Amino acid sequence: MVASTAPAAPLSKEHVFRSKLPVIDIPNHQPLAQYILQRASEFSEKPCLIDGPTGRELTYGEVELLSRRVAAGLANLGIQKGDVVMNLLPNCIEFVLTFLGTAILGAIVTTANPFYTPAELVKQVKVAGVKLIITQHAYVQKVSEIASSGVKVVLTDGHFENLEHFSVLTEADEKQCPNVDIDPDDVVALPFSSGTTGLPKGVMLTHKSLITNVAQQVDGENPNLYMTSEDCLICVLPMFHIYSLNSILLCSLRVGATLVIMQKFDLATFLKLVQKYKVTIAMLVPPVILALAKDPTVLNYDLSSIRMVQSGAAPLGKDLEDALRIRMPRAVIGQGYGMTEAGPVLTMSLSFAKYPFPVKSGSCGTVVRNAEIKVLDPDTGAALSYNKPGEICIRGAQIMKGYLNNPESTSLTIDEEGWLHTGDVGYVDEDDEVFIVDRVKEIIKFKGFQVPPAELEAILIAHPDIVDAAVVGQKDAKAGEVPVAFVVKKQESDISEEQVKEFVAKQVVFYKKLQTVYFVDTIPKNPSGKILRKDLRSRLYRWIHPSCEVEIKEETSFDQIYSKLG
Repeated sequence: MVASTAPAAPLSKEHVFRSKLPVIDIPNHQPLAQYILQRASEFSEKPCLIDGPTGRELTYGEVELLSRRVAAGLANLGIQKGDVVMNLLPNCIEFVLTFLGTAILGAIVTTANPFYTPAELVKQVKVAGVKLIITQHAYVQKVSEIASSGVKVVLTDGHFENLEHFSVLTEADEKQCPNVDIDPDDVVALPFSSGTTGLPKGVMLTHKSLITNVAQQVDGENPNLYMTSEDCLICVLPMFHIYSLNSILLCSLRVGATLVIMQKFDLATFLKLVQKYKVTIAMLVPPVILALAKDPTVLNYDLSSIRMVQSGAAPLGKDLEDALRIRMPRAVIGQGYGMTEAGPVLTMSLSFAKYPFPVKSGSCGTVVRNAEIKVLDPDTGAALSYNKPGEICIRGAQIMKGYLNNPESTSLTIDEEGWLHTGDVGYVDEDDEVFIVDRVKEIIKFKGFQVPPAELEAILIAHPDIVDAAVVGQKDAKAGEVPVAFVVKKQESDISEEQVKEFVAKQVVFYKKLQTVYFVDTIPKNPSGKILRKDLRSRLYRWIHPSCEVEIKEETSFDQIYSKLG
């Protein structure tokens, strides 16, 4: 059934855009785990989590019981309400149990990429005030320095001297789980994000934030994301990323669906699991969609069970979306748009709704229910009407409480009227569909992962042979963007590009490694010392395309430059 295409409602005087779907009642006064597992007893014997590679299964009843045991076990280890637990795990069943158990206890989960370097982990542990880390044997050496400082470490696999095994949590007495009074505004998740600029910061997402955003997607008579207990989802995106944690894990548990878990993406394994478990919903990112649309291996598998493919974390081009549609003609394909600080989902394709609306290719959907967005002129701050590009801002109960111990960055992101400024440039068309066209913010997106230029610049400037440095993103067909550096080296220094790249690579996770280093005489800056990144990007484009005759002005967007360059 397709909803009627009524004309767009007239804008209010302040040019605020809202969903085409009706406002719903959201039960965000309760604790997150209680809301997410509300239907666990109804589906107690139904498979909830399946570990793809091994076939290990847990039913909804087992997940609910083990989560309470983990909460009790964490309490036995001294974790109390408000304490921070680091979930340093790849996708696995233990990740889910840790998150839910910590939430039940009223404690806070900070998620981290297991591929982070020891230095990156130390920074996050200190900023977040982590009391306990749950990880795998393979990552013990990375946290050895942290463990020696008094932070407890629990292993989900194997044994290591002086470290607890995950069984101390899952074998605890669930009846001894303490009764905790949880306020809706208590923080439950602390992912790290660089926001629109700067270094990674702890994003305080509350019980109310996450319940609101899950409900905006899957609750109500006509859910924006029509997902039911009959669905089977595949989770290949990392759960430490808010997109996967929220839209895949929490949404699927809320509706009673089955979740097949993959630890990492491998195309052949992915295809086998989709075929074996008859996966119906796949939430992906553009690099995975590229493989599905182009790799001939896909033709050897039956993917006809998939009824929905959602792309997120980075923009999906119209051509790639159309190419996947040729491979999967029965599937509804569309996009969502989010930001960690926004809870994270801002907009979602209405083609995913139970009673869908027609949606244009390239659109990232309409604003989610019970929220509102506006588009601001970046120069004047005035709210814009239809088809006029500006900075996307959102307001609603799902946005973050703020950045941890960073009121200055919080005030720069959330204004006095409660609008969260995303740093993304887009517009809303006459059908209320949102299109992202560029970024105000400096963050580089490598396959959906954030690469903050300021972090890499700080590392570069610490090198004794480097006087100044700037990092920008360069377009890449597979990754979306890759980080490249402009470096001013000391006089008489003979440091090479490979030496600079190696220096950085030793200190950062793989997706933050520099792709290319350009040695320059100076870094362009404005009078206040801010790096003029657009100047560097335009210089980079001209080096790559020396025959380019495009006039590049300060207001010219990067996507416009590339469209002119072909």
